Amino acid sequence: MQHAVGAPLPPHGPGSGHVGRPYQAQQPGHPGPPPISPPPPGPGQALPSPPPPGQAPPPPAPGQAPPAPGHVQPSPAPGQAPGPAWSGTGPTPPAREAVGHTGHVQLPPGGPVPLPAPPAEPGTGGATLAVLLIGPAGAGKTTVAKLWAARRRVPTAHVSLDDVREWVRSGFADPQAGWNDHSEAQYRLARRTCGFAARNFLANGISCILDDAVFPDRPVVGLGGWKRHVGPGLLPVVLLPGLEIVLERNAARSGNRRLSDEEVARIHGRMAGWYGSGLPIIDNSTYDVETTARVLDDVLARSIASPPAW
Repeated sequence: MQHAVGAPLPPHGPGSGHVGRPYQAQQPGHPGPPPISPPPPGPGQALPSPPPPGQAPPPPAPGQAPPAPGHVQPSPAPGQAPGPAWSGTGPTPPAREAVGHTGHVQLPPGGPVPLPAPPAEPGTGGATLAVLLIGPAGAGKTTVAKLWAARRRVPTAHVSLDDVREWVRSGFADPQAGWNDHSEAQYRLARRTCGFAARNFLANGISCILDDAVFPDRPVVGLGGWKRHVGPGLLPVVLLPGLEIVLERNAARSGNRRLSDEEVARIHGRMAGWYGSGLPIIDNSTYDVETTARVLDDVLARSIASPPAW
């Protein structure tokens, strides 16, 4: 092999040029070796992509010649992976804006908006109750108790002690004859019967309101007896209008339900002892029946929240 006169010998070793081709110095007026094209990609191999503008081309892989000046590497075909010379660097395509984003702030996933909770129902609502409505003759106990029971949206029964007492047809102890041992025995029997009926209603999910003329000066016989027969959950409420109202209503009665004015005044005076007892008292002197029934329901709602001590 001959070399140009005065030219140094080419070095031998790795990186001295392509295998099988001698190193030739680039001298003025001496053209360099022709550009060497990269080997064509094999089957299933994609062509390398050119580097983006303004970015240096990636270094050649070991054992591969660098691309010639002015040579543009083709981009990989769609759906094909980059070839061995693909360095993975290059412009990243803009990410597609995901649904549910506003700008760069990710919104929480949408969902149903719950309806606001309905306000608490006023009054006793659908509670199962045992109520004892106390009051003198002519206070309107039976009329108010019937209307209150009929207006509730849950099953509610009404039991009047006077009605149960009149179940005795022969030998009935007429209250117009005064209070004696005979009338006391029938009263206790009627109260036990009312208590049994109330417990039976309550055991089957039916509320019950009872009415009776219970005297505060006989707690063991009156209120205490009702508590024993019905249960400790009994809610007593006193209905006590003025004496003039009671006398007027008593005068409109007939039969054995009508009492003398003296007896009405005596009973009303004894009922005044409920003041200061801690039981809720409704003065319905100026109320009609519907208003009294609404007030009774409100009073019972407060008694449910804070039961009276009796």
